[in-house]
Amino acid sequence: MGETGWTLRRAVARDAAALFHIRTSVRENAMSLADLAAIGLTETTVAAMLSASRPCAWVASVDDRVVGFSMIDEEEGSLFAAFVLPAFEGRGIGRALIARAEAALFSQFDRIWLETDRNSRAAELYRRRGWRETSASGQDIRMEKSRPTDYSPSSSG
Repeated sequence: MGETGWTLRRAVARDAAALFHIRTSVRENAMSLADLAAIGLTETTVAAMLSASRPCAWVASVDDRVVGFSMIDEEEGSLFAAFVLPAFEGRGIGRALIARAEAALFSQFDRIWLETDRNSRAAELYRRRGWRETSASGQDIRMEKSRPTDYSPSSSG
């Protein structure tokens, strides 16, 4: 576990329920199970994604409890999700999960993207990590980030 008190690992199918618990428990951009199902995300569909041969999601755990996750869409080159349970915010978990997702995306794409609420704490975190707003629609913004010139594919785990 190290000095941080948490560990990162690739998400697997048995983590699907924990991802849904986290996704429905966040303070900002909350979605219900019904909201998620309406866009095709159920525990079954996510478990299938997590069973794929290539990693598409990572989890952070504390004492074997999943407390955060990030997920990418490797066909679109996007950071699809990054969430941490409110009780575990402020520990660097979100930053580490985002960094892991970015590394995986940059192994395939020169430029990656995400969408978020323009006034969210997440948008500010992404800005601090070098993401730039490229377009907006209402409260939602699209942000993009270019592969760093010193990128090394060895960190894409």
